[in-house]
Amino acid sequence: MPGITDKVVAITGASSGIGEATARLLAERGAKVVLGARRSPRLAEVAARIEKAGGEVAHVRTDVKRREDLTALVATAHERFGRLDVLVNNAGIAPISPLDDLRVEDWEEMIDVNLKGVLYGIAAALPVFRAQGFGHFVTTASTAGLGVVPSMAVYAGTKSAVRVISEGLRQEAGDRLRVTLVTPGMIGTDFVDGIASPEVRARLTESRDGIAIPPDAIARAIAFAIEQPAEVDVNEVVVRPTAQT
Repeated sequence: MPGITDKVVAITGASSGIGEATARLLAERGAKVVLGARRSPRLAEVAARIEKAGGEVAHVRTDVKRREDLTALVATAHERFGRLDVLVNNAGIAPISPLDDLRVEDWEEMIDVNLKGVLYGIAAALPVFRAQGFGHFVTTASTAGLGVVPSMAVYAGTKSAVRVISEGLRQEAGDRLRVTLVTPGMIGTDFVDGIASPEVRARLTESRDGIAIPPDAIARAIAFAIEQPAEVDVNEVVVRPTAQT
């Protein structure tokens, strides 16, 4: 089924940023979107906005640290729309800090959300895709996964791992499933709000405010991958500000 119209797309981290922008764009282009995120009130607001604009939408509170929540997200797609065409594994966090700060709880949270959350999404959707005979995994990574810089060791580690897992999934997927990794650079979202280190937060806020591109840029890249004919698999797309080194 080429194009986006009538495709059923589940999206994690859909209450803001890249997830919200993707949900709204795909709904505008005729997709039926199933939204998951931890912030239920905000998630409901996004869903209501899509519905008001004429889109078809369902939503369910989803904490990607909980495998059962990803199973419920996929089940919601099936119950509401009868199938699942695309899973966008988008949820992610970035409470970055120097390793010397020993913020071990933050390290664990990044591993749980950024890495295990992606794996739980794969575990939920892969059997469904196999049974259907079609399906598309889209995963949001980061240019941090292409090369590490100070204060981002653990975050970059999770995103590097996601890149490797996505490639492994692609190689195992066969000729019926598609696998896409979308790798954003500096995007204008609220990710810096979760950074505890004042110095790191100030530095990244300045960089974000100076060069960041809007989440819509990533949404368009995701839409491009989804809208291709079934025999075309867009495997990896890197989207960064022109000014980003």
